[in-house]
Amino acid sequence: MYRVASIGGDGIGPEILSEGKKVLDAAGEKYGFDIQWKDFPIGADRYLATGDLVREEELSELSKFRAIYFGAVGDERVPPGVLEKGILLRLRFHFDQYVNLRPIRLLPGVSTPLAGKQPEDIDFVVVRENTEDFYVGIGGRFKQSQKTHLEIVRELYQVKFGLDIESDAEEIAYQIGVITREGSRRVIRYAFDLANGRRKKLTSVDKANVLSDVYGLWREVFSETAREYPGVTTEFNFVDAVTMWFVKNPEWFDVLVTPNMFGDIITDLGAMIQGGLGLAPGGNINPTGTSMFEPIHGSAPKYKGKGIANPMATIWAGSMLLEHLGEHEAAEAVLNALGQSILDGVVTKDMGGAAGTAAVGDYVAKRVQFC
Repeated sequence: MYRVASIGGDGIGPEILSEGKKVLDAAGEKYGFDIQWKDFPIGADRYLATGDLVREEELSELSKFRAIYFGAVGDERVPPGVLEKGILLRLRFHFDQYVNLRPIRLLPGVSTPLAGKQPEDIDFVVVRENTEDFYVGIGGRFKQSQKTHLEIVRELYQVKFGLDIESDAEEIAYQIGVITREGSRRVIRYAFDLANGRRKKLTSVDKANVLSDVYGLWREVFSETAREYPGVTTEFNFVDAVTMWFVKNPEWFDVLVTPNMFGDIITDLGAMIQGGLGLAPGGNINPTGTSMFEPIHGSAPKYKGKGIANPMATIWAGSMLLEHLGEHEAAEAVLNALGQSILDGVVTKDMGGAAGTAAVGDYVAKRVQFC
């Protein structure tokens, strides 16, 4: 018996999560385990009614679960950023989910915009550091009326770079990225362990040639950790170069590890080359705590309640959840069943089919029994 928390969230979130739970329950029936679901009413509706995003008692209760199955967040009635920061990022940071795990894999029967590339060419994993870098939220904006703050920033520029900011600057904005040795070490070691179980190649992605302080530290930690894994081949790539190679030679990559901001960017490119956001799952991992699994697409409020949303990314995220729980056979069966649904043409409109959300969930759940 596994106890798993579920948060449907906003828009199409509850619909696609329902199909994911359906498939995971079918996998449990075949492979001899049960999932006890606990639903949490976190999302825009409650926020608009009560002003609550995530309550302290909910955080306390969620900490008792190894896994959270998450639908989507975002609602046009709420200003951008309120729900995303107050719910999604709050959960990631509170539970120290320092690994963002993104499989980039082209399933058979799925079209990729990369000419001539086949499923065997696109099969890698991006390990994104999930709690540091420019996402720590340190920054600010100062106008002419705030002379003291402006002078501090000007002095920093003068000392560090020998540059002057024009004294008549109307407004200055700044953001600070923070990378720690321990924060880098733990996510890089996770990536090495993952590569050790795959094709034994790990690529570090950074921009150390320009942002040499923060990403210089990242490189140092990567090189130090590499000495513990002599069987893993390593390389460095700058983030601008890696985007080119994703497009030209995705077959070069096995596992990539990257700081938070660059990981945010390159994984969306990865989603496109694997067939689009409708097929892109993600995991927010704390190996010894509470982890969270979700599709990476948004809440698509205009499709809410229409029964046409694509649940495949959510189902794939469910496969990752099972893998995290140690149900490896069941996880593989869910992914195989998903692939069979694609090959059989049981897909939603965005993938060229005519099936509805529930029909895809039903079909994948049925196919699990034969995978």
